[in-house]
Amino acid sequence: MTMVVGLTGGIGSGKSTVADLFAQYDIDIIDADVVAREVVEPGTPGLNAIADKLGSDILLTDGTLNRSKLREAIFNDNSLKNWLNKLLHPMIREKMQADITRAQSPYCLLVIPLMVENNLQTMAHRLLVVDVDKKVQIARTQHRDQVNAEHVQKILAAQASRDERLAAADDVISNNGDSSELATKVAKLHQQYLAMSLQYK
Repeated sequence: MTMVVGLTGGIGSGKSTVADLFAQYDIDIIDADVVAREVVEPGTPGLNAIADKLGSDILLTDGTLNRSKLREAIFNDNSLKNWLNKLLHPMIREKMQADITRAQSPYCLLVIPLMVENNLQTMAHRLLVVDVDKKVQIARTQHRDQVNAEHVQKILAAQASRDERLAAADDVISNNGDSSELATKVAKLHQQYLAMSLQYK
């Protein structure tokens, strides 16, 4: 059995940057966002079910999912959004579980943005939270996504609070500083996780 470290954090916290630093140590990364795309690739039961429900015009000409059209469809329709979540969440979870069993590295990283919100830390042996000050989160997200502060505030309001995430965490990386500090923190945690992973062999 491979030790699973769950990685989460709010929007703009730097989850991807942290995951990339762990990947430099040849650690297998299982990313929920990537898996969510995989379960709706052409030919998958996920995409077939969506096309059956919403019609073939939910597909692009190459047969892939028209994501912006789907976003638009569920934006104003809560029942459709719930249907989609019921369809895809079990598929995503199953695929992540399968990827975990295939992991080759001493431990693997399970990256789920809404891990605490969906109580998915149960899939991991440890939970690592990337933590940042709210004002840093807002500034970073505004800069990255070219959106206004009000838009970011709305996203933050829909996510778990900083306190809720920290209460669930086993380990915390503070990411208010620069990237060189981050690399040092990841190096230290990597050694810690390597030592801990021995008990799962």
